[in-house]
Amino acid sequence: MTSATSRAYDHVKQAILDRAYPGGALLSEGEIASAVGVSRTPVREALLRLETEGLVRLYPKRGALVLPVSAQEISDVFETRELVETFAAGKATLGPDRIDELAGWLEAMRTHAAGGDAREFARADRCFHRTMVAAAGNEIITQLYDALRDRQLRMARLTADDPDRTATAIQDHAEILEAVRTGDRERIRAAVHRHLHTAVTALRGHA
Repeated sequence: MTSATSRAYDHVKQAILDRAYPGGALLSEGEIASAVGVSRTPVREALLRLETEGLVRLYPKRGALVLPVSAQEISDVFETRELVETFAAGKATLGPDRIDELAGWLEAMRTHAAGGDAREFARADRCFHRTMVAAAGNEIITQLYDALRDRQLRMARLTADDPDRTATAIQDHAEILEAVRTGDRERIRAAVHRHLHTAVTALRGHA
């Protein structure tokens, strides 16, 4: 059975990632406890955990402030992604099975974009990139990339309502996949670099 703390944690974290609790919102323990159906103690424990993850800041007797995505955080995340993903592009083993997996995630992105499902679009987008990172075969780098997951998903929602950005993202991923199919590692790295540059520029306009 899921603990009360875990339930509260999952509820608040997902709401932050989905921007149901947007940056700058002040959350009260009582409101969260009522929404989840638990007492305040597990809510407090959940908020402490979220504070260590950099998603909220606690103010005694006032509540928890949802920290907005900052321009510095965007820069930090994308610098890290550039290092990891361009390295992976030069080392990854991208055979037919991996190519099929990437094609599947790209198709999922198209499907979710057409259906207006921003959450699943962002998840498919991230899984596309993780597939390439994992193909490099370095478990430590893959774990580092996984540590960025929540920040990536939260940032993706900043531009989720921009159809032009969604269309650009799909085109960028199609170009990465085409580069992968050629087996030209310099072309793959260049396609990944262009995509990340386009994405970070778009996000800075929404932060």
